[in-house]
Amino acid sequence: MTREEIIGQLQDSYKSFTAFVSSLTEKQFLFSPAPDKWTSGQQAKHLLMSIKPLNMALSLPDWFLKIYVGKANRPSKTYEELVEKYKYKLSQGGTASSPYIPKEVPVESQRIITRQIRTNVDKLCKKLERYSEERLDTLILPHPLLGKVTLREMMYFTIHHARHHQNSIEQNLHNK
Repeated sequence: MTREEIIGQLQDSYKSFTAFVSSLTEKQFLFSPAPDKWTSGQQAKHLLMSIKPLNMALSLPDWFLKIYVGKANRPSKTYEELVEKYKYKLSQGGTASSPYIPKEVPVESQRIITRQIRTNVDKLCKKLERYSEERLDTLILPHPLLGKVTLREMMYFTIHHARHHQNSIEQNLHNK
């Protein structure tokens, strides 16, 4: 995907996710399929918690990222390859790390969280507009489950992440 396609896919996937979560009833928003499973609200909060650090990282100068994280030593994976790697990690027992595990989310937060997600995705897309195709493939960021990934791969993950959690919520509500 090109930078413009990435921006479009980010906007589309998070617009779909926030519209879906905004449409949930109180009961659906608070539903958890099991005591150790997240509610719809917690899944939304988790997405917000994962987007915020990306905005911070894209505000840092390139030299800082290169010194503290490194520089890519391989080509970026395709969207499909990145999604397959993520699914594999999940199948091996991979889960969210502690900074990304949300506490209980009250229904009163439903609108606030969806608005914050949209705001943060808009900021992320505006920052991405300043990145060249080359920078997307040169700069790397740490991902808690996938390890070091290129900025392009991180954006692929971020697109898929919204789709993954929307699908998870839909499955949970369908199977209840």
